[in-house]
Amino acid sequence: MDHWRRHPLVFWLLGLPPALWLLFFFLVPLSLIWLFSFGEKQGLVEIEISWTLANYIRSADPLYLQIFLKSFWFAGLTTLVCLVVAFPIAITITFAREKWRPLLLLLVILPFWTNLLIRTYALIAVLRTKGYLNYGLEHLWDWASAALGLLGIDSAAVMGERFQALPLLYNNFAVVFGLVYVHLPFMVLPLYAALDRMDRSYLEASLDLGASQVRTFLSIMVPLALPGIVSGIIITFIPALGSFLTPDLLGGTDSQMIANVIERQFKSANDWPFGSALSFILMYITFFALAVRAMMARRRGGEGGL
Repeated sequence: MDHWRRHPLVFWLLGLPPALWLLFFFLVPLSLIWLFSFGEKQGLVEIEISWTLANYIRSADPLYLQIFLKSFWFAGLTTLVCLVVAFPIAITITFAREKWRPLLLLLVILPFWTNLLIRTYALIAVLRTKGYLNYGLEHLWDWASAALGLLGIDSAAVMGERFQALPLLYNNFAVVFGLVYVHLPFMVLPLYAALDRMDRSYLEASLDLGASQVRTFLSIMVPLALPGIVSGIIITFIPALGSFLTPDLLGGTDSQMIANVIERQFKSANDWPFGSALSFILMYITFFALAVRAMMARRRGGEGGL
């Protein structure tokens, strides 16, 4: 292929439009928010850029630190649950017959075809007090009670007088459940990509040499899938950390995450400088996570070259 310097006009015609789009619709707005984070609120709509660090210092208040820690806890727990659930799914897809793999992958990405708001409202219908899950548990309780009655056992003494609906909505459980539901495909896909490239002869050799399936999984499959695990953790943890809609609709007053605080600063509180500072703190955390991922990949590459 000819070097781009030989055809500069083609290069500029192809590269300039996306570069301008990125500049005006991403870098410029992002730069404005960054400037606002060093500003002070003046009146209702005016912001004075005074290069103060007061907004970043204010974010260290125990109230906001607690919300940050809660957001990290929710995002970390979501990532862990997604990893535990996604690994068997990725293994199933990897070792499935060739004709079934496209269908299984379609089932994984199918939720992306539906708007997140609609999916979240569907979860509300499932988890609410008189939702489908409690409705099913209530019928299961009735069947169990009837079965005990047929056996001559007092079901009221064993199971209670009546079924008590489980509080599954507007609490921390609902938030984590919703985050796992939303972000599970982000963990499955990189795991599948890593496992699909795996040399299966290593697994066969391990089993032939007498290793158990558990030992083979821990000593062979997990190390070979490590790039997919790291990528899945990053692309699951970072969006979960900045989630807004799921905790807003499924969580209670004690289940709000940092993204909900940022939204209130820009809307109800009308404190754009402080909201901008909180937003960029999340962005700094994102950059740090990506830098750690790049360092780990470079280290693995250096070790592989020795």
